[in-house]
Amino acid sequence: MPIFHIRHEGTSPNSSFLPDSTGFPVKDEAREIDGEPVLVKRVNSAFIGTDLEQRLRAADIKTLVICGATTNHCVETTTRMAGNLGFDAWLVRDATWTFDRVGPDGDQHSAEDIHAMTLANLHDEFARIVSAAEAIAALKRA
Repeated sequence: MPIFHIRHEGTSPNSSFLPDSTGFPVKDEAREIDGEPVLVKRVNSAFIGTDLEQRLRAADIKTLVICGATTNHCVETTTRMAGNLGFDAWLVRDATWTFDRVGPDGDQHSAEDIHAMTLANLHDEFARIVSAAEAIAALKRA
């Protein structure tokens, strides 16, 4: 199955995702291998400012298995857009993560709660929420 790697490049001078910053390099276990495309985005959605949709449609890809970071930012935005664009989006619940956050009211929100709420928000309307084991089994059947 084709794999598309999406890399986020920050645009703010203080971003940890600038090409020469610590947040830009990919973890070894997620690094692309020869022939796998790497698309660089500068906003939350992998569909904006890239040719991802055109590549998927040209390859007649209808189902997307989505994983990455962070659940409530880039993953959520990309998943919502995938669903809105008519793709069958599968979000892998145990292959994405997020951080604790402080809300505008000063309340603390745990990463676990944010992750769970994001999955609940996306479930059935924008994506199927699956485990890595479920996604791997489905890919093997395909």
